[in-house]
Amino acid sequence: MAEIHNRKRRKVCALCMNKPVDYKSDIIKKYIGETGRILPRRMTGTCLEHQRVIRKEIQRARFIGLIPYVNK
Repeated sequence: MAEIHNRKRRKVCALCMNKPVDYKSDIIKKYIGETGRILPRRMTGTCLEHQRVIRKEIQRARFIGLIPYVNK
């Protein structure tokens, strides 16, 4: 009998499709968890390059005050 593999498909980076990321956009809120922490790559499916961009833009938005540092 053929074995069934329960492998999940690898997530494709949504930002590689030429979607710009900016600290003013609402796109970065998708990459922040309930507690206000930045979600890891394994959960969001972003590539390393865009994960770094996301981190930088979230930090800018936090510094300006658009996003809180911690959600309680």
